[in-house]
Amino acid sequence: MKMNNNESDIDAKIYELEQQMMLPTFWGDKEKAQNVIKLLKELKDSRDGVSALDKGSAVLSILAGAGGDDSEDFARMLFEMYDAYFASHNFTYTFLHEHTNDHGGYRNLTIEISGKNAYGTLKNESGVHRLVRISPFNAQAKRHTSFALVEVLPVIPQAQKKELSPDEIRIETSKSSGPGGQNVNKRETAVRVIHIPTGIAVYVATERQQEQNKQKALEILQAKLFKLEEDKRRAEIEGRQISKTTEIEWGNQIRSYVLHPYKMIKDHRTGYETSDVDAVLEKGNIEAFLEAEKLLK
Repeated sequence: MKMNNNESDIDAKIYELEQQMMLPTFWGDKEKAQNVIKLLKELKDSRDGVSALDKGSAVLSILAGAGGDDSEDFARMLFEMYDAYFASHNFTYTFLHEHTNDHGGYRNLTIEISGKNAYGTLKNESGVHRLVRISPFNAQAKRHTSFALVEVLPVIPQAQKKELSPDEIRIETSKSSGPGGQNVNKRETAVRVIHIPTGIAVYVATERQQEQNKQKALEILQAKLFKLEEDKRRAEIEGRQISKTTEIEWGNQIRSYVLHPYKMIKDHRTGYETSDVDAVLEKGNIEAFLEAEKLLK
């Protein structure tokens, strides 16, 4: 691959700093040495296309599309796929919100994922996922197509957060729902934050204190607004329009999971596909999809 001048300059600077680190006097000035190490890491990340946000935590949401039990069951399948992947890659997560149905499916859920390069690894999973199978909820055993929207957001460092005016947001509270506990359904601890200019809303109900839920909801709202600005900039470069909401995105499937009449999972952006659907959906073997996604802009 041909290297441009900027990449050549970065590689030359990396080589220079690495040579400095090999000198016996390198640690003579510890503060200077630490600054050199920090600069070296930043240069390597820049060369490799890794941002500070990529290296941090992520917030992942799954929203079932229209289709009732089938789509909500598909949301469960996607969550279990990611859960298996997290377990095998030393990622941990906590629930921020979950809304289940009577069949164990998810109408929607939001988790915060911690682990090295969590956002950078998962960010291109954002988009509409499509499932084709024989419906387990249909007495005639008919083939059914279901959709679920996956959204992956970065956890924004304090220094990069956008200032929000109180006039821009509306905060609503409600009683939390969930499995037992003295706090459930007694006090209004659940919080919904609405960004009035865009209509973006975030709901968090997992913490026992309303203030904690409010702060977490505001953090996720910051991430959504950051992502919206990034999408706008990318759209301007590519000369296209984007919607302020995700409604229009239901027409753009990024990946299809076909279980009938044949077995195939295919990413429509990268072209990568596999017929080993059980390995992907049950064991979380999505590394090949994630690797192919690194080629995306």
